[in-house]
Amino acid sequence: MTTVLILGLLALVSYLLGSIPTGYLLAKALRGIDIRQHGSGSTGATNVLRVVGKGPGLVTFLVDVGKGLGAVLLARWVLGQSWSGVPTSWLEFVLLAIAFIAVLAHSKPVWLGWRGGKSVATGLGVLLALNAPTALATFAVFLVVLAVSRIVSLSSITAAISLPFWFWFFTQSWPFIGFSVIAGAFVIWRHQTNIQRLLAGTEPRLGTPISEG
Repeated sequence: MTTVLILGLLALVSYLLGSIPTGYLLAKALRGIDIRQHGSGSTGATNVLRVVGKGPGLVTFLVDVGKGLGAVLLARWVLGQSWSGVPTSWLEFVLLAIAFIAVLAHSKPVWLGWRGGKSVATGLGVLLALNAPTALATFAVFLVVLAVSRIVSLSSITAAISLPFWFWFFTQSWPFIGFSVIAGAFVIWRHQTNIQRLLAGTEPRLGTPISEG
């Protein structure tokens, strides 16, 4: 029973951390607006950057990265304690489940009617806690594509597609690779409207305004 309680608390804490609506709170505090009704409607760093400014956009990005990083590091510490009672054979799978909950929570925060961001920054934080080389390589892909295209969504989607390769390259762990496929697919799914605009050639680049979607 103690182990079940610990796992339940870890899942709850991971969700609560991941669901902190950083962009929404900053936009409300600084501009008195609901960020979901402006720009792309996302609470993520890119929309905050476009609507509120560079400083708030950067803060949103860093805090959202920290949410994912903190949730997984806390889970890793708890699971490493003998009193957690979690069998060794379960540890990797439980840690990955906790990681995915944090990613999911950013996109589906209960506080905002399940309407949040696209989990890119929080996903990066999760990756940093799971395997830093994989996180850095994936972020490098994001930055290279962004430098060439200046399209954040394309950079995020490309990075998500590359994620399983990097987990294979650095870990050769099938549970981690499986996690990367599921988490990457979720991030791509969250970019459905962006994909439609990319195909139509109307997706805005950095430095240009976005009116909807």
